Parts: sequence; C-alpha cells; structure tokens
Amino acid sequence: MAKKKAKKTSQPRMIKLETPIDSKDVQALKAGDRVLISGKIFTARDAAHKIFAERPPFDPAGAILYYASPTPTRKGFAIGSIGPTTAARMDPFTPALLKAGIKITIGKGRRGQEVVAAMKKFKAAYLVVPGGVAAALAKHVRKSTIIAYPDLGPEAVLELDVVNFPAIVAIDSKGGDLFEQGKEQYKI
Repeated sequence: MAKKKAKKTSQPRMIKLETPIDSKDVQALKAGDRVLISGKIFTARDAAHKIFAERPPFDPAGAILYYASPTPTRKGFAIGSIGPTTAARMDPFTPALLKAGIKITIGKGRRGQEVVAAMKKFKAAYLVVPGGVAAALAKHVRKSTIIAYPDLGPEAVLELDVVNFPAIVAIDSKGGDLFEQGKEQYKI
C-alpha cells in the first residue's frame, strides 16, 4: 500500500515585532509565521490570573502575555529557564483580557473556540514556543522584574525585557490555526 506524501507548504515568514503591538502588526501575522519579539512582555500563570481576572497589573494596551514562570535565576543570567505552560488553563480569562487590549498571548497547546472567536473579534493572536527550549529562551531575556504578587513565588507577574524572543504564530487574528493546518497537511 503506497503512502501519500505530505503536501508541500511554503517556507514560513520570519517577522520581527516590537512591543507594544498594534492591531495592524497582529493582522499581518499568519498561522505558521516565525516571530522574533523585542521589548516588554509580561508573564502570568494560573494563580495570577485567578487574582487579576480581567484587570492585569500592567497596561494591557498592545501587550504580550506569556504563560510562563521561571526557574531560579542562574549566575550570569537575567532569569532562569522560562518555558511555556499549557495555555488552555487560561482560556476562561482570555476573552476579557483581549477585550482589555492584550494583543498576543504565548503558551503551548491548543486554545478553545471561545478564545479563537475573541482573537478574531479583538484582532489578537496566539503564539507558541516548544516546552523543551526553556533554557534557550532565557538567553533572550535582558531583564526580569516582579511587578505584582511576589508572594506567588515563581508564579508572580513579571515584566521581561526581551530581545529577539522566538515564537511561532499558532492562531492568527483571522482564525488561521496551525494545529488544524498541521493535521490537514499530514492527513493520509
């Protein structure tokens, strides 16, 4: 029995983004694009989301929110390993945060349909980074500052100053979904 070959796709684009992000920049992104982010991004995980719900302790206008918490900082680094956590756990909070002005979220894994609909409505995007590159991602962080909830330890809200922080557009502002495209591309 002959196997079908994977459908050919064009090479992904590499796009540089600087924060704060505006709607025009987000609307130019397509699922599958590679991005390099420079500027400020904020981190928050489950515990912080439960406290701030729809009012984050930073200006959400044009912000990037990374679902991550670092390991202890090693000597010579601004931060410890900073890998993503599963984004779906933040889905109940995401539509309100996108409405408040957050333009990009970063995590790992799929997002629910309500979040995808909110991304389309508020012209936002979802990026992913693989979990296994947490130590390498730390090299892109120049500075890390706790801005809220220090009592949460590694789940405190951080402001990161990043340079060429790499990520992949998983879901774009039009609903293009890299996870669905991947399934279609390798369908037999």
